[in-house]
Amino acid sequence: MTTSKPLLKVTDLRLDLRVGGETRTAIHGVDLQIDAGESVGLVGESGSGKSLTARSIMRLLPRGAQLSGEIRVGGVSVTALDAAGLRKLRASELALIFQDPRAHINAVHTIGDFLTEGLVRNRGLARKDADRKVVDLLREVGITDAERRLHQHPWQLSGGLLQRVMIASVLAAEPRLILADEPTTALDVTTQEEVMAILDEQRRERDLGMLFITHDLELASAVCDRIVVMYAGRVVEELPAEHLRDRSTHPYTIALLGARPRIDQHPGERLLTVPGRPISAFEAGDGCAFAPRCPLAVDRCFAERPQPRQVGPSVVACHFAEQALAEGEEGKAHA
Repeated sequence: MTTSKPLLKVTDLRLDLRVGGETRTAIHGVDLQIDAGESVGLVGESGSGKSLTARSIMRLLPRGAQLSGEIRVGGVSVTALDAAGLRKLRASELALIFQDPRAHINAVHTIGDFLTEGLVRNRGLARKDADRKVVDLLREVGITDAERRLHQHPWQLSGGLLQRVMIASVLAAEPRLILADEPTTALDVTTQEEVMAILDEQRRERDLGMLFITHDLELASAVCDRIVVMYAGRVVEELPAEHLRDRSTHPYTIALLGARPRIDQHPGERLLTVPGRPISAFEAGDGCAFAPRCPLAVDRCFAERPQPRQVGPSVVACHFAEQALAEGEEGKAHA
């Protein structure tokens, strides 16, 4: 019996950046895997390393960055590719949806120019054929009057429409893997739901892999198959999305879930927060990076970094994951 290779496999990824003349570690040994047709949510507070992980996979990093470990897309080593190989990969296999489309779509060019440039240059399509293809894509992502939109400029479209255009541009390249870096952050709640529904529908129809980066745990659990939780440049827990609410085992994941607003919350009741402040990856010491904020931490946690292991449905890096899981289940039983 043969098994297919994962679409994306990241092994022991480490990223060092030059900051103020010093080398600082931004990602510590991240492992990540996505299969064809699978959606994985990457969650955590700001500064946890989510976006840098996506940019490392794309190799879109600042000058002086040092990347180690292994990144493979469809069996091809991204870390070993030269500039020409990277351009080919980004034009066909791998695509990134950014947070703010206005910052990544040239305001001088029309929507039609933006959408067809890659098809004409990389695929050799005639402009008329490229126009026809992107008009169909605009309709698929919920944009009406698509022919007229080709002649408009980015500043003439709302944020929601422009993010749909960004999704259409990604689909035009026919990638196998999409990295979506908080694609709904700048949108209102209703538009967020619409955009994510479109993106998820297109992913399922085309059997694409997706890495979905977000702060929104509820949204991640709704559109993803698995959830990967990052803290201070490290993966602290990975589990099936269906078990996120009731079977999380890392104290950080449990704290994030507890800090969500609740529908049954009483007026004037204060939201729960994660105590302390989030730390950057370069501040993390030898032990567990979450230890200064963790209610279960003991001396061992500050001195010894926990290794990932299976606890319940999770692969979790915590010395006391069993205790955290038991306390969470006990709390639900008394709720």
